[in-house]
Amino acid sequence: MNPTETTTIGNVRVTRLGLGMAPLGGLFEAVGDDQARRTVDRAWELGLRLFDTAPLYGNGLAERRAGAALQGRPRGEFALSTKVGRLLRSGGGDAQDIWAEPSGVTPVFDFTRDGVLTSYRESLIRLGLDRADILHLHDPDDHLEQAIDEALPALAELRSQARIGAVSAGMNQAEALVRLVRTGLLDAVLLAGRYTLLDQSGGDELLPACAEKGVAVVAAGVFNSGLLADPHPGARYDYAPAGAALVDRAFAIQEVCHRHGVPLRAAAIQFPAEHPAVTCVLVGARTPAEVEDAVRMAAVPIPAVLWSDLRDRGLIA
Repeated sequence: MNPTETTTIGNVRVTRLGLGMAPLGGLFEAVGDDQARRTVDRAWELGLRLFDTAPLYGNGLAERRAGAALQGRPRGEFALSTKVGRLLRSGGGDAQDIWAEPSGVTPVFDFTRDGVLTSYRESLIRLGLDRADILHLHDPDDHLEQAIDEALPALAELRSQARIGAVSAGMNQAEALVRLVRTGLLDAVLLAGRYTLLDQSGGDELLPACAEKGVAVVAAGVFNSGLLADPHPGARYDYAPAGAALVDRAFAIQEVCHRHGVPLRAAAIQFPAEHPAVTCVLVGARTPAEVEDAVRMAAVPIPAVLWSDLRDRGLIA
């Protein structure tokens, strides 16, 4: 996989590897403005040109840090994606305990037309930019009908006005994304954690549907919150400590990778990109060193026999 090779989502040009910015919002541990800036700067230096953020990440911190790092860059040379579906407000909402740095606001779900337009407007203020290139509906799991009836048409309208370049939806599950794909209004989906070495459920129905409809797939959460980056007891899987069976499975996958001289992290990043429906891969990073590692791992040559060995052992579908 060439991490700096370019492709398109809708009419938006992106690199095959993008920087996921949830960690820069202080996911699990504090990052700070300076470290966030240096992380984005290093991604730019290494040729990454897709940057993904959201109001939820650090309750506004990640968007502010993304904007501070990107405002001085030539606007036509990078693609920025952010998300709608949550408004940041003081008091109430879902504070979540995964963000280590307080921002003074908490997210409140809102998939109404007005809520989506307000969310986008407020994101641009935090970013200090004139537009986002890709706008994702973010986690509409419990609001799916309203997302289809109100939010998605609002995003399509923004696209028709050239205020965004592509309409997408981002979720941690595949089933609801299939419904959204079938509306015919999406240019892309962001699938987090459901097409990885540990979970290929997104390949059952969603990825074939995307291929049929010409919808780009952005694969995210490729380390499943860390277990596939560094398997060990207590490692996180989907934001919580992984169970023993999952840890054992990750170790088994790692053993096969090592037999072929391939780091597990390289296989985790490149596995989703092997599917023809997957356009690009997002990897979260909180330090310049983590960005460097992701770019290096994305470029490691992986023999086809590695994937067949994992299948033969029943470790991937």
